Amino acid sequence: MVHLRSKNTNKLIYTSLLLVCVVGFWLFDNFYTPDTYSDDAIVGNRTTIPEWFLPSSTTGDIVAHEHFMLSYNEPYEQAEWVAYLLKKEHLSYDNRKRPYFIEDPKVRTKSADWRNYKRSGYDRGHLCPAGDRRFSKQAYNETFYTSNISPQQSDFNAGIWNRLERLVRQWAKKYGTVFVVTGGVLGEGLNEIGVEDVDVPKYFYKIVARGKANDLKVIGFLMPAKESSRPLEQFIVPIDSIEKVTKINFFKNIKKEHESKLERKVTTENWQL
Repeated sequence: MVHLRSKNTNKLIYTSLLLVCVVGFWLFDNFYTPDTYSDDAIVGNRTTIPEWFLPSSTTGDIVAHEHFMLSYNEPYEQAEWVAYLLKKEHLSYDNRKRPYFIEDPKVRTKSADWRNYKRSGYDRGHLCPAGDRRFSKQAYNETFYTSNISPQQSDFNAGIWNRLERLVRQWAKKYGTVFVVTGGVLGEGLNEIGVEDVDVPKYFYKIVARGKANDLKVIGFLMPAKESSRPLEQFIVPIDSIEKVTKINFFKNIKKEHESKLERKVTTENWQL
């Protein structure tokens, strides 16, 4: 009788501990979020983007992190553009520990919670790639703010979009420094995911530039948000085309005549593809 009571007690303790572990894991998974990855106290550890390269913002909600900038579009719960510099010396294969995705503390309306993406069928697709920011822990971790992600199909994220990101790295290695601005095309009628209704772009764009403001080489890509085996060259478009679908004014701070010349034509002669 004593032995039976002891077994029942042990079983109750085991069940209780198991329940505590399950509840604890659920609470951790659903409610735990690190505070911030940014450290404004670090002096000199910034990648400064020239003013002339920054696009217009349709929302006015521009956020400057240490190693990239963005314009957040609250109704769509993502950035309309993310801009950054990629230098040859930034290229690194350091093995960084992948952090949590967290809300961006600098977005005044709060960026979307990463849990919107859970079981949605979409990847949390980086706009400024984590692979472009391996040169420091802080630079790498900042790319895991949810303001820097957009819903992407897995095969697109790991496929043609990844091919384009690798090409940009090759250009940084060859030319020394490139400027990049990228994002999803946001508009009416998009599918939404999560309780915060994060919109799913049907198209993504990327604009790459190099040189000085008065002697700039630019190239733009606009592609459907689905995997493709087509060559990247087939997705090159004039910057004007990207402005038309995004309502964003790129290169707004350079001389008007130079801007018009840059944006209305497609040229690949300055880029090794």
